[in-house]
Amino acid sequence: MSAVATSPLKRDLGLVGWQIRYEQRAYWRNRSRGIFTFVFPLMFLVIFASLNKTAHISSRGGIAYDAFFVPGILAYGVIATTFVNMAMSTAILRDEGILKRMQGTPLPPWAYVAARIGSTVIIVLLMTVLTVGLGVVAYGVHLRGPTLPGLIVTLVLGTAAFTALGIGITRFIPNAEAAPVVVNLVILPLTFISSIWFPPTGMPTALVDIAKIFPIRALADGLEYAFDPRTLGAGLNGQDIQTLAIWTAIGIFLMVRFLRRPQGEVR
Repeated sequence: MSAVATSPLKRDLGLVGWQIRYEQRAYWRNRSRGIFTFVFPLMFLVIFASLNKTAHISSRGGIAYDAFFVPGILAYGVIATTFVNMAMSTAILRDEGILKRMQGTPLPPWAYVAARIGSTVIIVLLMTVLTVGLGVVAYGVHLRGPTLPGLIVTLVLGTAAFTALGIGITRFIPNAEAAPVVVNLVILPLTFISSIWFPPTGMPTALVDIAKIFPIRALADGLEYAFDPRTLGAGLNGQDIQTLAIWTAIGIFLMVRFLRRPQGEVR
């Protein structure tokens, strides 16, 4: 009886695994995605870290610039992998009618979403290893054992928040051609006020306060806190964790609303 009862779940999990493999193949066949996800963040890391290799940030106790920038560019890479990739690819899938056709397949909607998220998590893990590895080997950034819990929790919440938001925002994108404009209009201005490229020292208070509302600042600041050599304890920044948790909930709400609408309908 129990075997019969659990067989549908096993079947669905098998479909999730199959879909993850499909998503991975589709991702790596699209070279432009790989360039945007991996090449751009790593290129920015090499350029900025090399130019400021001997610089120190007085506003952060004199820590090396690279110890600040490596986690900042890691946050940028996570956002590109999750939010940007999800929003653009989902808009394309909707416009091509693939999302609508998926409703007529044996793959349950939750399993399809789980597979896309699972595939994204794999890419985020690879991005994290490459970014942190390059920072440690080439720029002397230290990956500290005591603050690993803060690093992991921040990455998990950041990945969850931006993945859900990336799917959910598709509801407001009129078509696939408009996706790059909408996504960059949302992301790029916030990256410059969210402690990714440089500390917010000297920035107008109003911009700092605006940045604190959004998850980009929380993700970047949370990762920087975990890498900061002055940080004691587990590396958990309560304010950043709270902000990411709130935006994860918002993202899930938007994602569910989008997936429940007839595919092809905007807003």
